[in-house]
Amino acid sequence: MDLRQIHYFIALYEEGTVTRAAHRLNIVQPALSMQIGRLEDHLSQKLFERGKQGMVPTAAARQMYRLFVPIVRDFSNAEAQMLSSEGEIRGHVKIGLIASITEGVLVETLSDFSNKYPEVDVTVSDGYTSTLTDWVTAGRLDAAIVNKPRRPLALDVEHIVDEEMVLITGAGLAASLPQNLALRQVPALGLPLVLPSRGHGLRSNIDSFAENENIELTAKFEIDSLIAAINLVERCPVASIVPRVAVHRQLASGSLRAHAIVSPRLVRRVVSVSHPRRPLNPATKLFVSMLAANLRLRTPGAQAEGETQGAAQEVSGLDRPEAD
Repeated sequence: MDLRQIHYFIALYEEGTVTRAAHRLNIVQPALSMQIGRLEDHLSQKLFERGKQGMVPTAAARQMYRLFVPIVRDFSNAEAQMLSSEGEIRGHVKIGLIASITEGVLVETLSDFSNKYPEVDVTVSDGYTSTLTDWVTAGRLDAAIVNKPRRPLALDVEHIVDEEMVLITGAGLAASLPQNLALRQVPALGLPLVLPSRGHGLRSNIDSFAENENIELTAKFEIDSLIAAINLVERCPVASIVPRVAVHRQLASGSLRAHAIVSPRLVRRVVSVSHPRRPLNPATKLFVSMLAANLRLRTPGAQAEGETQGAAQEVSGLDRPEAD
């Protein structure tokens, strides 16, 4: 077994077909099939079964993937650090983001980062907090920007920003609504609400605030896609509660209006998580730093990490369920 075979195995496992894996590796399909065959002979175990939808991993393949992905990530990070020590930042960033970050600052960050560090490749995965933290633990991601989990993690956790959630409406409705309001005023506004479905992290967070205020927020439309929910609010006389950073472009253009919820403030803590035994390569450190700076820039009243520690305990909702 050599490193090349492991790379071939991981590509086939993740892509699911020989065609896509060979394209990803920039090799011909027979070469890939031959190396996978040699790997199976070496291990004396079948790794894939050919099915209607492609190559289906066996139990042995799933175990091998869990064992070798962290090793390959460590090797790649070590190589990137050695190359970067020559003065030019190189390597591959593999990072996970929750939806509000993806919608809020990803495009600007990627644009700035690629201009400054053209030799670095970036892979971004989006998902829920629990999924992304599991992927960091397993070595599939270098780091993830997530909501602070309620449970303790065996990961390094670094505070990024305390993110405000606001009530958003289309521009045409703004004049008839107060700029600032209490959460208990929302049901009396008479506007249909667009919220994620129950069980979604963001909905759980909002509902927990509502329960503390002894009110119920009834959703007319339940949509888990943040993009779809925002588009619906832009086009129809409905309202939603979302992280402000996710709609900063629409607020700047005037297509949406934000109404601050001031009693209680709806705040969630955004953190970066990484594995304590897998140091981040220089490229990933720089990307996380740039992403964090863009988040703080677009979060009113955001403070540096050291300045928030004392005040954070006074903010309602920081220990509520993580929201995605």
